Amino acid sequence: MRIAFIGLGNVGFPLARNLQRAGHDLTVFDLDPARAAPLAEAGARLAESASAAAEGADAAVTSLPNPAAVAAVVPGEGGLLSALAAGSLWLEMSTTDADDMRRYAEEAAGRGIDVLEAPITGGANRAWSGEISILVGGEEAVFRRYRPLLAAMGGAIEHMGPIGAASVVKVITNMLAFVHLWASGEAMMLAKRAGIDLERAFHGIRISSGNSFAHETEGQLVLNGSYNCAFTLALALKDMRLAMKLAQQTETPLAMAELVNGLFEEARQTFGDEAWSTQAVKLLEDRLQEPLRAPGFPPVLAGMGGGEDEARQPSQA
Repeated sequence: MRIAFIGLGNVGFPLARNLQRAGHDLTVFDLDPARAAPLAEAGARLAESASAAAEGADAAVTSLPNPAAVAAVVPGEGGLLSALAAGSLWLEMSTTDADDMRRYAEEAAGRGIDVLEAPITGGANRAWSGEISILVGGEEAVFRRYRPLLAAMGGAIEHMGPIGAASVVKVITNMLAFVHLWASGEAMMLAKRAGIDLERAFHGIRISSGNSFAHETEGQLVLNGSYNCAFTLALALKDMRLAMKLAQQTETPLAMAELVNGLFEEARQTFGDEAWSTQAVKLLEDRLQEPLRAPGFPPVLAGMGGGEDEARQPSQA
């Protein structure tokens, strides 16, 4: 397929690379041209804008850092949708607002464009290895038609329902991940202050009923001290704001999530927008002057294709 890929950040780049390696004809755009250089060297064309990339494409994929970036790129005259031809596909892989997604999908439908939302989950390292999980929202027939395209980028693929459903579930999963990360930090701190070796404590929790994906993955980055999960506090708080909005709309109390949201906001104020989201745990470490460190844990998770330096690049679009 002729594919336009917009947004080559920590997740977008490896997704685009996976499509290129699967044999698709790629045209790419990112605000930072340097992000596109390795793809261009492998044969991708560079576009001067998102809409220019989409001209003549069978599908356009967006992987953007926040709803504001999606709003700036996708809708309206001069936007991505106005450049796509009828019968093509817009595949939205950003974590965005479900209400916005439904509105953009209506515009796309009016132009005869198929739409799938496909936010990813499971950590940036799994995007590099092609094992990232993909949550999909959209019409069943469209999902079936383009499932091979999704399979070229990820591993587990789950259809959540109509447009908006995947965005909701993605926000919920991120909310859970942040709650679990903080809980893992507290658990490890309790173990340390009780005199337990942290390496042993980590593995003991990992094989127990108290394990979580956040403990098993990002917990290693805390123990290493790099915190390098390739996902910033600013992005984490964007996702938490979407969860809080959903809670208000559905009149659902989220006592635990609200507490963790406050802690992550304190971490952002302390360490800055571009600090890794895992550095929220450092609040607890600094408060007690007890660093959570143990030997043998990696600075980045296995599968992070660009290594620590490349992962440090912020998402762009």
